[in-house]
Amino acid sequence: MSIRSCGRTHCLPGAVLPDCRVRQTRLEAVPGTLLIPLAARAYGAQLYPWLECADTQARHLLDCLGVDCAPLLQDRVAVLNVLWRTRVIKAWAEAFFQQYPAATGVALGCGLSHYFQWLDNGANRWIDADLPEVCALRAALLPPARDRRINAEVDLSRPGWWDTLRLPAFDAETPLFLICEGVLMYLPPAQAQAIVAEYAAHAPPGSVFVLDAISHLGVGQARHSLSVGPTGAEFRWGLRQTDELLAVHPRLRLAESRSVSECYGWMGWAAEMLCMPWFGAPLYSLVALTVGPR
Repeated sequence: MSIRSCGRTHCLPGAVLPDCRVRQTRLEAVPGTLLIPLAARAYGAQLYPWLECADTQARHLLDCLGVDCAPLLQDRVAVLNVLWRTRVIKAWAEAFFQQYPAATGVALGCGLSHYFQWLDNGANRWIDADLPEVCALRAALLPPARDRRINAEVDLSRPGWWDTLRLPAFDAETPLFLICEGVLMYLPPAQAQAIVAEYAAHAPPGSVFVLDAISHLGVGQARHSLSVGPTGAEFRWGLRQTDELLAVHPRLRLAESRSVSECYGWMGWAAEMLCMPWFGAPLYSLVALTVGPR
């Protein structure tokens, strides 16, 4: 993926990149999928205006990256999934920060998403965490991280990411709000479960971990996706039952679960109910996991 000059204030001489250039970067497989939500948030409202998310950065980022969005927008299912999950995550996060105004939010495998543009309440903190090459893009192309928002390098496929990010211990007074969207379905089941287990083992009571999941029937089927297929990434983990997440660690509790079928009205809900004996879990869903005391 070649990257062009951004031309923004933070890219002028004396700023992050003195020569006003972002170096050539290649994002393979899973990291390459970060363009999918970016395109959906930038232009997806043309297809689904009722799901407009008002992302102030997405179009600028795509321009900087020189991305042709047309092929990505042809995957209307992916666009709908991204816009729907963005709306639900924002609503869950806003409710959380109303209860805990000074809490910290964490976006694991954040890509080029910028949730803090919507969730900054003037008192909370935010950590955007991803692989080094993605953090380099964020530093070059997004407004500078400072004060209450930071970029942090982390490899979620390795244990110990909680300590790497210096997140508070389980006995801290204030809970955390964590997002892990568009990540876990690309990992082997053991790695996906290990990430959830590490959250459960360390998070203060009342914390919330939001993840998106596909049905187990989607595993190995990424080639059929117009947006994911060309990246070379593969769907490797899916749910047979939503409740199976609770077996990962005894502290886990299911706070809420939502299915994208709600976007299709009563017909979508009815079709999903009829197919549930075969699907086990929704084809695509958002799950909010909280943790109890030790």
